[in-house]
Amino acid sequence: MDYPLLDAFLTMLWFFLWVMWFVMLFRVFGDIFRDDSMGGWGKAGWTVFVCVLPFVGVFIYLIARGRGMGERDVRQMQRQEQAFRSYVQEAAAGAPATGAPQATRVDELTKLAGLHDHGDITDAEYERAKAKVLAG
Repeated sequence: MDYPLLDAFLTMLWFFLWVMWFVMLFRVFGDIFRDDSMGGWGKAGWTVFVCVLPFVGVFIYLIARGRGMGERDVRQMQRQEQAFRSYVQEAAAGAPATGAPQATRVDELTKLAGLHDHGDITDAEYERAKAKVLAG
């Protein structure tokens, strides 16, 4: 029990810095391989530099290319979000396999509402067509 409180604090501090270092190292490696504008030789060079001189390599990479890291992350997130949205739209378009009559009714009501909103059909025509769709 000869471990003073300050030594415990310093041990936790060093452990935290060690974990933070690995997080930063993996971020740099991820950014190196995610960057589409950098060629293969550039990626290989940065990888060797970061592996041979890890501390200096990471800090030089952050100084040289740190500003673009955030921009590349934002672009990747936007691409992922767009891919997700297009997937959801495709899945929703092909979804009415089990409830096809309900989906066609919704589609017809949507078309009727659009026609009514644009003034292509009158209120009476809209009500008759809506009642026909809901009854059928």
